Amino acid sequence: MPKASSTAFAGFSPKTVAFLRGLEANNNRDWFQRNKARYESDVREPALDFIAAMGTALKRCAPHLEAVPKAVGGSLMRVHRDTRFAKDKRPYKTNVGIHFRHEVGKDVHAPGLYFHIDPERVFLGAGLWHPEAEVLAKIRGSIVDDGAAWKRARDDKRFRGVWEIDGESLSRPPRGFDKDHPYVEDLKRKDFIAVMDLRFKDIQGKDVVARVTEACAAATPWMRFLCRACELPY
Repeated sequence: MPKASSTAFAGFSPKTVAFLRGLEANNNRDWFQRNKARYESDVREPALDFIAAMGTALKRCAPHLEAVPKAVGGSLMRVHRDTRFAKDKRPYKTNVGIHFRHEVGKDVHAPGLYFHIDPERVFLGAGLWHPEAEVLAKIRGSIVDDGAAWKRARDDKRFRGVWEIDGESLSRPPRGFDKDHPYVEDLKRKDFIAVMDLRFKDIQGKDVVARVTEACAAATPWMRFLCRACELPY
C-alpha cells in the first residue's frame, strides 16, 4: 500500500486533471488497467500527500475533523463506482473526492470538509450532505430553538465572504414547521452545505494547504452550529 510523503505538499500537478479527462473519455476497465500506474502516480499519491499535509493543518482549525491518508478506508474516496443499483454502469468516478469527516462519522453524510477535483471544476464543501432524518430533525430543531445563534452562524461576515450556501431544499416546509417561520427557507433545506469554488491554478502550488485551511477556519461558525445541533464537539 502506498504511503503519503512526509515532506511538505507541493500542490497537485496538471497531470491529475489530465488523467481525469482521459478517464472521462475512456471510462472502462481496459483503459483503466492500462493506465493504472498513471492513476497511482498522478492521482492517488498526490491526493494522499495532500491529506497527510491537511492532517497537521486541521489540528489547528478543526481538531475534530480527521485526515486519514490511506488508499482504502481513509479520507480519499474510492475511484470505483457502486453500480449495483445504478442505471449508469460506468465503473469509475471521474473525480478526486476527499472527505475530512468528523471523528464520529462513518460515511459521507457525516459533518465535515469536502475537497473535489473533476475535469471541469475544483471546489470545497463544508457541512452535512444528505444527513439522515434524525440528524436533519436535530438541525431544524436547533434553528427553531435558537434562531439568533443560527442567524449569527449563517450570516457571519467572514464565512459568507468565502462560502456560498448550497444544496437541495424541499418545495414546502417540513411537516410540523410553520410556513411563516422567519427561517422557513433554512428549515426547508435537505442539505446543510456551503461551497467554495477554486481555480485549477489554486491547487497547483504549495499554498493549497494554507488556502484550504483558511477556508476551513472561515467556516467555523457554520460548522460549529451544525455540530452543536448534532450534539458533537467542533
